[in-house]
Amino acid sequence: MLGSVGLETKLRERDIEPGAAAVVGGGALLLVLAFVSFLLNTGLSAVPLFLFVGVAAYGWVRHQAETARGLMLLATTLGVLILTLIVVFLFLEARQAFELMGLDILLRTEAPVWSVNEGVYGLAVAVHGTIVTTIIAMLIAAPLGIAGALFISEIAPDRVGDIVKPGIEILAGIPSIVYGFIGFAILNQYFQVKFSLANFGSLLLAGMMIGLMALPTVVSVSEDAINAIPESMKSGSLALGATDWQTMKGITLPAAFSGVSAGVILGVGRAIGETMAATVILGNIPRNFAQPLPDVFDNTATLTSLIASQYGVAVGRANQLSALFAAGVLLFVIVMILSVASQRIEARMRRKLEGEV
Repeated sequence: MLGSVGLETKLRERDIEPGAAAVVGGGALLLVLAFVSFLLNTGLSAVPLFLFVGVAAYGWVRHQAETARGLMLLATTLGVLILTLIVVFLFLEARQAFELMGLDILLRTEAPVWSVNEGVYGLAVAVHGTIVTTIIAMLIAAPLGIAGALFISEIAPDRVGDIVKPGIEILAGIPSIVYGFIGFAILNQYFQVKFSLANFGSLLLAGMMIGLMALPTVVSVSEDAINAIPESMKSGSLALGATDWQTMKGITLPAAFSGVSAGVILGVGRAIGETMAATVILGNIPRNFAQPLPDVFDNTATLTSLIASQYGVAVGRANQLSALFAAGVLLFVIVMILSVASQRIEARMRRKLEGEV
């Protein structure tokens, strides 16, 4: 009897008061009005936004807990809604290019693959460039990033770690255009002289610079995941006679696999979506494939560099602009596939750690 009374009391405590419900509902309605006003281009979108700020401030003062929960719910809903609108917009804008080129937009291999004058908008060369630069970048960022995270969290003295970790985080804050300019002005010339390249710029150099850019992300996320492993697991392994390396390889990395894989996936996303460094280094001429295809010293384009280099001249050319939106759709699909694959790998590793088949 006393237990049921206590449960009813808790349920009543969780009920939202009418005043708090009015604040949350009114705030949601004002956001909807602001969005509709924006779509209709009435010029009055700021009015409901200001009213929403006032309602939220009133609710924060009078009903703080309920208002906080309502604001978090609204923020989550808005995030999902905005993402959905972006996806729908991308596909609608890219529809014209897909209707014009059909499957040739992905499968066209004969020259020219991309020619504005001839009305040919194939993305196969840019997809190839994106894949090559991403593979090169992750061959640099993934092993070095994981090794760096293990060094900071497991090997380095605290004094060294306190110096190295902020330095890595500073590297993550350097603008991508700086990396691109260093690659263009310094390393490009070195590569051209050292390897006697016929062109200025290469997929190899772009991948190397993007890998250096993705490295701080992999290190930071992986290091946080490794630090989250309970110390008792590591101590138990050492107590059983395992060496430090055996403990890191057999206990720390498998237990932190979820966070480490998230860091690598974030690095891959950075590599795939990098624009300015690739645009500065590469020639952005997606007319023909590299000859031979695995030639990493060739100078073509990536999906992001293609968009960045041609969106200015594509204004007023509906087919070309739609083809650039199609490149954005491909980027979205590639990143989505990577995210789903990483979740599958993470779930499989979790089952393995839990002893399931």
